[in-house]
Amino acid sequence: MKISVTVLNAVLAVALASLSGCAAFRGSVRATDPSKAPAITARYDQADLLTWGQVAAEALLSHPFPPAGESQPILVDMGIQNRTSTHIDTKAITDTITTKLMDSGKVRLANATRRDDLLKEQGYQLANCTEQTRVQIGKQLGAKYMLTGSLVEISQQSPRQVRVSKQEDVYYQLTVEITDLETGLVVVRKQPDRMRTATRPIIGW
Repeated sequence: MKISVTVLNAVLAVALASLSGCAAFRGSVRATDPSKAPAITARYDQADLLTWGQVAAEALLSHPFPPAGESQPILVDMGIQNRTSTHIDTKAITDTITTKLMDSGKVRLANATRRDDLLKEQGYQLANCTEQTRVQIGKQLGAKYMLTGSLVEISQQSPRQVRVSKQEDVYYQLTVEITDLETGLVVVRKQPDRMRTATRPIIGW
């Protein structure tokens, strides 16, 4: 049985269309500048990590910190408490802040491994050590200053009613402070914050 040229062309066209359609559904990967990437969600995301670390470090250094006359004092990072309802890696925030502080050339950082070893010797972890223990560990490390802080979250969802989209408002406030371990006084405290609203269709997702 002979197949006409018209039928053959039609079959080829369908085959090519099928192949093109499959290609359209293939995954792809591309590099993106994290500082220019859009917000992913109303909640904590990469934009917050980058922004808070930069803003907090610049705010601390512009206080000015360290005070005039002090040459590269030792700073110990004693952690930022996560006081939100969700899991947030606050260590990543302090890592970003302390890296920028160290890069400024104005402070030196106490060794984090030695800090954790001293805490373990006293039966503590960074997340649950007392204020007295923080000060004691800082002094043992020869630090002049201690970095601490907290992160709080307030969120509100739109009430149940007839609507085509769902709205969520999320507010974060990051408190970062530096304490003089010799006097026990807070020498600088900064509070970067942000409010973000996210909406999404109730149907279709």
